[in-house]
Amino acid sequence: MSAIIGSSANVSSAQASRLAHHARRKRLNIIALVLSFAAMAFGVFWLLWILFETVRLGFGGLAIATFTEMTPPPQAETGGLANAIFGSLVMVGLATLIGTPIGIMAGIYLAEYGQKGWLGSATRFINDILLSAPSIVIGLFIYSVVVTRMKTFSGIAGVLALALIVIPVVIRTTENMLSLIPNALREAAYALGTPKWRVIMTITLKSAWAGVMTGILLALARVSGETAPLLFTALSNQFWTSDLTSPMASLPVTIFKFAMSPYENWQKLAWAGVFIITMGVLVLNIAARVLFRNKH
Repeated sequence: MSAIIGSSANVSSAQASRLAHHARRKRLNIIALVLSFAAMAFGVFWLLWILFETVRLGFGGLAIATFTEMTPPPQAETGGLANAIFGSLVMVGLATLIGTPIGIMAGIYLAEYGQKGWLGSATRFINDILLSAPSIVIGLFIYSVVVTRMKTFSGIAGVLALALIVIPVVIRTTENMLSLIPNALREAAYALGTPKWRVIMTITLKSAWAGVMTGILLALARVSGETAPLLFTALSNQFWTSDLTSPMASLPVTIFKFAMSPYENWQKLAWAGVFIITMGVLVLNIAARVLFRNKH
């Protein structure tokens, strides 16, 4: 009888311990959820405030002249950002055209050929350094390699600096997306006698293309707002120019210069430029997620 009572007491004690442990885990879970929600709310609050101020101050500076006239001198009554918008489009577009093929080919090598070799490991290490390197360092590198040799700031130097920012992003995205493709697809193609290059082009790369395109769009969005590299490479130009061997205006540098000035017309155009570039980056990020969200 005493043994039965002792056994019942042990069961009750074990059950009470489990209930206490469950209650403690539930409290910890609630605390974690509250802290996570608070962190999310804190970040969203500042994001919404930034967007609100950008729209409030930037939308008022938009006009037809903003897109059709050159950057004005101080205290001018009219003026726009046409040359800066054109310069940004040219340099960002060329940087993407240069960096994307290099990044995709390097990502294919790392995912399909360089899993174990020393060259693949070295490439990944260098790519990680480029991903984490401050953009101003890249700008200084291009300045010392290109600008000092050409003895002038130029759009070419700006394109090269932006391309060096695009390349590591595309490499990382391409490698990760190709690594997600099941090896069974490759093995099935090899069993049918398909050469490796054709397997990569028609099966693995095609299957991962949505993710690769997402990476390209995100890289494009990142370089669209870079200012530091262009300060050391393309510098700026108050006039319209399509000559890549001469200094070229860009929207981020113009925003930086106008926002720091004491002139009201420049400050108004700076906010208009902030609105344009913010909306452009926002659209690219949304497009990267919406267009390819169901194709990974």
